[in-house]
Amino acid sequence: MDDLKAKLRSAGRDVVIHQPVVLIAPERMVVRNHVIISEFAFVAAGQGLFIGNHVHIANHVSIIGGGVCIIDDFVGLCAGSRIITGTDDVFAAGIPSPTVPAAHRSFYRSYVRCCRHSFIGTNAVIHPGVTIGEGSVVGSGAVVTKDLDPWGLYIGAPARRVRDRPREQVLEAEAAVYSVEGLQPSSFVDEMRAMGLSLPEVTG
Repeated sequence: MDDLKAKLRSAGRDVVIHQPVVLIAPERMVVRNHVIISEFAFVAAGQGLFIGNHVHIANHVSIIGGGVCIIDDFVGLCAGSRIITGTDDVFAAGIPSPTVPAAHRSFYRSYVRCCRHSFIGTNAVIHPGVTIGEGSVVGSGAVVTKDLDPWGLYIGAPARRVRDRPREQVLEAEAAVYSVEGLQPSSFVDEMRAMGLSLPEVTG
């Protein structure tokens, strides 16, 4: 575990990486504090992966696609969920396969952002170019193809909003945790700039 942490671009305190896991390009992973990556996760940094405070990436989670992924504070990724930041493009003129030379491939790279207190249920799939709004829950097996508004529960394929979440109570608990631990909300702006990345969705 310590060997894997040493390979990360940066890591805060209380970062636990259970074996076996697969970390692709850990030198492009920025990890804050109180983070758990559970067994059998497959985590590929792509252009950059940014993980905030108090994040759990459960077993058999996949983060793939080669783009940018931002996981803000207090986010949970449940077992078997998939975050896809880019994909082969079957409608472009090239060949959608990583086995052919780059000049002849058809693919695109994008991003996924999971905002604070969002929660991705078991076996949910998040497609490229999506922001999961603050406090929103993606139900088990849901498929997300467009941005989700904050503080809702979304289920189904495609995901649809079915109820609200209690914003005020959650944010009160957040403030208490930050105060007790002496933490500030995560911002990845400086690290992204240092890595040559810029996304309009990332404001701090």
